[in-house]
Amino acid sequence: MDDARQSRRGFLYGLAIGSGLLLPGCHGGGEPGTAAPPAESAPPDGPADVTLRIAPVLADIAQDHTVSTIGYNGTVPGPLIRLREGVAVTVDLFNETDTPELVHWHGQTVPASVDGAAEEKSLIVPVHGHLRYRFTPQPSGARFVHTHAMPMSDLSRGTYTGQFAFVYIEPKSNPGRYDQEVFLATHEWEPFFTTMEEEEEPAASQPPHKKDATPNGWEIGYQRFTINGKCLGHGEPVRVKTGQRVLFHFLNASATENIQLALAGHRFQVVALDGNAVPRPQTVEVLELGTAERVDAVVEMNNPGVWILGTPKDDDRKNGLGLVVEYAGQKGKPVWTKPAKRPWDYTLFGEENPSPEPEEAILLVFGKVNGGTGAFNHWTLNGRAFDERDEPRQLHRGRRYRLVLDNQTDDAHPVHLHRASFELTNVHGKVTSGVKKDVVLVKGFTKIAVDVTPTIEGLTLFHCHQQLHMDYGFKMLFNVA
Repeated sequence: MDDARQSRRGFLYGLAIGSGLLLPGCHGGGEPGTAAPPAESAPPDGPADVTLRIAPVLADIAQDHTVSTIGYNGTVPGPLIRLREGVAVTVDLFNETDTPELVHWHGQTVPASVDGAAEEKSLIVPVHGHLRYRFTPQPSGARFVHTHAMPMSDLSRGTYTGQFAFVYIEPKSNPGRYDQEVFLATHEWEPFFTTMEEEEEPAASQPPHKKDATPNGWEIGYQRFTINGKCLGHGEPVRVKTGQRVLFHFLNASATENIQLALAGHRFQVVALDGNAVPRPQTVEVLELGTAERVDAVVEMNNPGVWILGTPKDDDRKNGLGLVVEYAGQKGKPVWTKPAKRPWDYTLFGEENPSPEPEEAILLVFGKVNGGTGAFNHWTLNGRAFDERDEPRQLHRGRRYRLVLDNQTDDAHPVHLHRASFELTNVHGKVTSGVKKDVVLVKGFTKIAVDVTPTIEGLTLFHCHQQLHMDYGFKMLFNVA
């Protein structure tokens, strides 16, 4: 077998970040998007297909720089988990910490009991305890797993830690139009409270607005940035050969940061967003990922050299947000070139024709109550912060709903719907269709509409994936019946 064909079936994950978990079994199960079976009350005895141990980890992120965190299976990120679409798996979760934990299977259509969200009444992994359950992975594509604990003001818990790992659900048929596969997850370390607000790249159609005169509350800053647990200049480079087509899977595993990424001397052909193939693959110079978003992009390796893949933000890149891409036979200092500044636009990848009309539209207005100096901002949906005593908004399985996401704040919000994917139907006033996601970044003072047809019954959480926003009110519950 020649090198290209051989590498097509292999994968590089994390520059030695840990071994993947490839599950046995034949292709089978229901079609993507159909209702998943309920979790089994008594999973089979014997070894589990997937085991995650939640435990303290010392992560060497840079020369003479180690961070103490919580991770999965002793690595940061955790090991790549490769599943097969429609093939049921048994999962063992071990919690070796002093606090209860929740493990969320982000982007999968699974029962609420195993989805890993307290608001959905999911099973909790007890302190120094063990939890076993069974579910059927779906749909195929790049998903991930992460903690869903609510840390509030404790920056040593929740998504500030290293509790995240790629989950790749193998499709029932995979043409494999690439020569090498690389999984890259970004994350930030050593968080601290700051009064400085993050500078946001405005949407192309964002109107002028007035800022609230009340002082802003606490924001989060970071000392170090990593890709696959290593700062730029540390760890092994991604090694490629001239003429290869490399499929990059990117995951923004940050607690709070929305990011951009570019590969000097190259362009990305975006083929999937949040693990779902896009109707119109497009070539771009810069990728933008809100917190928890994923992008799959193919890069034609036709510019030999030693290059930097990283953020266009100079300070963040100097503090680690990047890695080296090295062609075979090439040596020397890695090169960075600043990419052209062009706005990221979801509609590039969608169809121009409208989606079918929904049976019902639901307006969700994002609001902010500035906390003032020394306090936390609070966040609202339709004028209310989340209250667990509130009745969930009722939805009907199989009915098409249009969620109109109206951001009336000056912050960007990467909003996520559990246990379902949605279709983008209107982005900043532009009609589109065909792009399916589970997170969408709604920038300040803009509006995006998405359509969802629930396929699985039970409680379903909607929230901002920016940890500080979710902790302080930005979430609500739907109940699918």
